[in-house]
Amino acid sequence: MARPQVWLIWLVALAVAPVSAQRGGTLPQEHIALTNSNLVDVAGGRIVANAVVLVRDGVIVSAGPGAAPPGARVIDLGGRYVLPGLIDAHTHAASQRALRTALESGVTTMRSSGVAHYADVGLRDLVRQGVIVGPDILAAGYHVRPQLAEEAFVDHPGLADLMRGVTAMDGLKRVVRANLSRGVDWIKALATERAGTPDTDPRKQVYTEAELRAIVDEAATKNIPVQAHAHGAEGALAAVKAGVRSIEHGTYLTEEALQLMKARGTFFVPTYATVIDLVDPGGDYDNRDLQLRGAHMLPRLEEVVRRAHAVGVKIVTGADTSYGPNSKTRIAREVSELVRMGLPPADALRSATTVAAELLRLETRTGRIAPGFEADLIVVERNPLEHVGTLADPLFVMSNGRVGLDRLRFGRDQ
Repeated sequence: MARPQVWLIWLVALAVAPVSAQRGGTLPQEHIALTNSNLVDVAGGRIVANAVVLVRDGVIVSAGPGAAPPGARVIDLGGRYVLPGLIDAHTHAASQRALRTALESGVTTMRSSGVAHYADVGLRDLVRQGVIVGPDILAAGYHVRPQLAEEAFVDHPGLADLMRGVTAMDGLKRVVRANLSRGVDWIKALATERAGTPDTDPRKQVYTEAELRAIVDEAATKNIPVQAHAHGAEGALAAVKAGVRSIEHGTYLTEEALQLMKARGTFFVPTYATVIDLVDPGGDYDNRDLQLRGAHMLPRLEEVVRRAHAVGVKIVTGADTSYGPNSKTRIAREVSELVRMGLPPADALRSATTVAAELLRLETRTGRIAPGFEADLIVVERNPLEHVGTLADPLFVMSNGRVGLDRLRFGRDQ
């Protein structure tokens, strides 16, 4: 157990700061027993009643029927439902405040899809060191795209000659190597233009299959996978053929592309909820032209998601947000939309847990509540296999054995 004064510092830090560090060391990991719970077995699509989940040193020791051992801090869940923490496989979070927002929404693992100044690398390392409480992060650094972000040249002045554009094979490889030099876990490449800017057309292909393969091959020198931003049919198919591990968005994916994705094991991260954000006022996007664009993209993307599930393509959740002050997109919404589009609730939950962990090559570490797995879990009021909307209201969140949110008890002592 942590010393009382350290425990007090941690509680105050959680209350007043985005994701605050404990001065002079790492944040504590307790020996905790979550009792009187209904355990959601997402892999099996079933509920284990009257379960106890025992956590020690950030790892799940046991999960199932039993009793709390002596010395553990007991948290009685009162029959509520405990399930693995949610995974956001497409995010642009770049601050401690953003991590706090994501964590409180139930996200305990996230994959960056591009930020400035390698903020994702720094945040990843702070979480790994236990200095801050937040979701585990897989960093991606800068997008590989025809026009690099301005900030990239501040971080890499040696790429200044690429300000005119990243189009030649050598330039593509140099940008990949620059990202690799900063210790990223993924490479993000644009296969088509963006949907979230009114002066671009998301159908337009920007890199050929050969160019995308050069990116994939260069990343593979360090065993780093590639995610491809791809809305348009031609660019998405080129990315799949080039060997990317995941297609992001995929609004206009063709039957040929879906069949090839199934055959090659390419994952699909549709980020459907962020296209809803294009249409709805407010949020991360609030633009007339984008509202009009989103209105015709939404039904097309729904068709693709339904077909991808029917074909057997592995679908993964991604919110595609920076978790900023205007953000309305959450993984809980994405899971609910997947259910509305025809995925059984168990499959939709797996898209946010076990299947997402497989995409991220973390399937032996997170995504399940089982002995030896990281203690990444959330508690909700109702059975998510029957009431998937309950995911939008997590009452308790634990990441790496550290409590990031506790709203289990609101009553006052007499």
